[in-house]
Amino acid sequence: MAGHSNHPRARDAGGQGPPPAGERVAKVLARAGVASRRDAERLIEAGKVALNGQTLTTPAVKVGPGDNLTVDGVPIQAAEPARLFRYHKPVGLVTTHHDPKGRKTVFDALPAGLPRLISVGRLDIASEGLLLLTNDGGLARALELPSGGWVRRYRARARGRIDQARLDRLEGGITVEGVRYGAIEATLDRARDGPPGANLWITLTLAEGKNREVRRVLEALGLAVNRLIRVAYGPFALNALAPGAVEEVEPGTLREQLAHAITPANLPALDQALFKPPPLQGAQGRHRPARSKDRPESPGPREAPARTIYKPGWARPKGSSKAVKANPGPRPGGRGSPTKGAPPPSRR
Repeated sequence: MAGHSNHPRARDAGGQGPPPAGERVAKVLARAGVASRRDAERLIEAGKVALNGQTLTTPAVKVGPGDNLTVDGVPIQAAEPARLFRYHKPVGLVTTHHDPKGRKTVFDALPAGLPRLISVGRLDIASEGLLLLTNDGGLARALELPSGGWVRRYRARARGRIDQARLDRLEGGITVEGVRYGAIEATLDRARDGPPGANLWITLTLAEGKNREVRRVLEALGLAVNRLIRVAYGPFALNALAPGAVEEVEPGTLREQLAHAITPANLPALDQALFKPPPLQGAQGRHRPARSKDRPESPGPREAPARTIYKPGWARPKGSSKAVKANPGPRPGGRGSPTKGAPPPSRR
């Protein structure tokens, strides 16, 4: 790709002169959380990025410490310490910042108080589950690349018939419509007895995460996926995170798990996460705090059910059918009938 001839930090077309200092502009924008490298290149093509007052026409430019980089006229600040978030993506959201069809995006649904984030990979509009978000494009790229070895784990509900032996063949990879997919570990979790076409659940573990990989592979095996949930990405799991909820990964976990994937200058120094999840709207209009630290909410104190007061002789009827047939009122369990599974009253 030709250099940006009128910029002092770009190589000329012949590649003459010493290599310019600094980092490539797309990488700088990604590390600052403005966009992924690919999206940063699109911003440059659209004429939205300027360096020291000159609009860039190519990403083959390096940015030095004293340069002034802007996007749509807004100065880009130095990269902040890396942060990572777990988000439970619901069905119906697209994983992009701007959707040409006007559909609601993941970033439209995020709560206030978050920095500008980019996604680690994507989940399609019909998929749900764990989506990692970060303010560090370099970290996102390190987590996405197959060479990093980060596995993705999914649970798929599909309609059709298959046995474990056929699923085991996926460990050798599969080619679907000319696209080669790497090794996939698939386990048949549950299949309902019934006619062909019954729903079944499959757990799949893979390392590549190509576009619509799970759906296409299972469709090639004759299954129709009607629900797809990502339950883990690398060392991070969905666990009890509620749909639509987002939680920040503790800085100490980042230093422990991802220090090799983060520029040393961007490693977080804090011990506590900065983002505090807002309360989620409960099913009955009551606000409840989001679950924290991957553990389900512990049930709060509940009002003890009212005890039924029996008249003398009712608890242990002695030959009086009238006493046995008497109805002292609704039992705990509802609607005047005994609690399910409780033994019937004794009769003598």
